[in-house]
Amino acid sequence: MKRTNRGSAMPLRAAINVTPIIDVSLTLVIILLITAPMMAMADIDVTLPAAVSRGAEEVVKVTISMNETGELAINEHTVGESDFEPSLRALLSNPDNKDVLVVLRADREVPYSSIRSILAEARAAGALRLAIATLPKGGCER
Repeated sequence: MKRTNRGSAMPLRAAINVTPIIDVSLTLVIILLITAPMMAMADIDVTLPAAVSRGAEEVVKVTISMNETGELAINEHTVGESDFEPSLRALLSNPDNKDVLVVLRADREVPYSSIRSILAEARAAGALRLAIATLPKGGCER
């Protein structure tokens, strides 16, 4: 005997409502897209100097950050001064990073001699393309 709903000829159908699942999934994707760029930077607080420059030409793959106390980070990993060159050399030895642009983000209070020595160490580690990050004139502080 066929089961019916209130005497109608239509049989009962069990189905999962996927609309709430899709809503939650899309919300999680949006949260991930918003927070992912924040995780790419190191936790070192850096105040960049302002300068007039061209816009970014490509996606930066290797970022060196240096704050006013001399702390160093490569991408999101903090490294010591003695480990800087070997860590960068290991990162640049990857075949995917052959012609990668290495960007130095240094606080505006860092002496130029420190910036020059970091750039020299990066060149010695195998960086072929080097750049120094600045803020556009009138830009935000981070």
